[in-house]
Amino acid sequence: MKISVIIPTFNRADFLPKTINSIQNQTIKPDEIIIIDDGSTDNTKEILKDFDIKYIYQKNNGVSSARNLGIKNAKNSWLAFCDSDDIWNNDKLEKQINFYKLYPNILFSHTDELWKFNDKIINQKKHQQKPKGYCFCDNLSQCKIGASTVLIHKSVLDDIGLFDENLKACEDYDLWLRILQKYELGLIEEKLITKIAGHKGQLSFETPMMDSFRIEALKKHLASKFNDEIKKELVKKIEIIIKGALRHNNEKILKKYQNELSKLI
Repeated sequence: MKISVIIPTFNRADFLPKTINSIQNQTIKPDEIIIIDDGSTDNTKEILKDFDIKYIYQKNNGVSSARNLGIKNAKNSWLAFCDSDDIWNNDKLEKQINFYKLYPNILFSHTDELWKFNDKIINQKKHQQKPKGYCFCDNLSQCKIGASTVLIHKSVLDDIGLFDENLKACEDYDLWLRILQKYELGLIEEKLITKIAGHKGQLSFETPMMDSFRIEALKKHLASKFNDEIKKELVKKIEIIIKGALRHNNEKILKKYQNELSKLI
C-alpha cells in the first residue's frame, strides 16, 4: 500500500520542519511527501533543501488549489493530507493501513485528533465527536473531519472531484460532504495527530463569516435525498449571519441573506 502525503503550505517555515519530521518518522513510511508551496515569501524553500521531499512552487492561489496540485502530481493510489502546522503520531499511517486491511471495502477514513491552542489541550465537546459510517447528516453542522487525519483512495476523488477552488475557506467541509453523499467513512478512534491552533495565518481564525462558505457548500446538495436536513441547516446558518448583519448594521449582507432565507422558507 503506497501512500503519497500532500502538504500545502504558505509562509509556515517555522512550523514545517516539525510537520515533515513527524511524517518521515512514521513506523510505516509513506512512499512520497509532496510540498506544495502556495507562494510563500518567507524562507520555506531554503529550509526544505535538506528534506527528502518533492517540492512544487505555485503563485499564491489558496489551499484548495495547492492540495489539488498535489493530488494531480501524486504517483500513488492512496493519498494523505497534512496541514503544514500539524503533527502526526509516529504510528498514524500504520494504524490506518491496518484499518484498511480489516475493512478493504472502505476507501475513505480519518482519525481522532488532539487539539492544542497556545500549547493548551482543548477538550472536544460532544457535538464535535468524530463520525463514521454513512454519516452525511452528522457532518452538516460543521466540519468534523480533520484534513490532516484523512487517508483516501484516489479513485474516490476521480469519482467525486477535487477541492473547490472557488471557496476561500471550508473547502474541506465541502469536499467531505460531496464524498459522504456516496461513500462510507472509516474512523480510527485514536488521537493520531496533534492540531496546532492559535497562531497567525490560520484560515479558521482569520476568515470572516465562515458560515457563508458552509452555506455555499450546503447549497450544492439541495437536490439530494437529504434536502430537508440541508434546508434546516441552511436556515440556521443564514439566521446567524442575519443576526450579525443586524448587530453591525451591514445592509449589504443583511439584504443578501434575507433574500437567501426567503428562498428556503
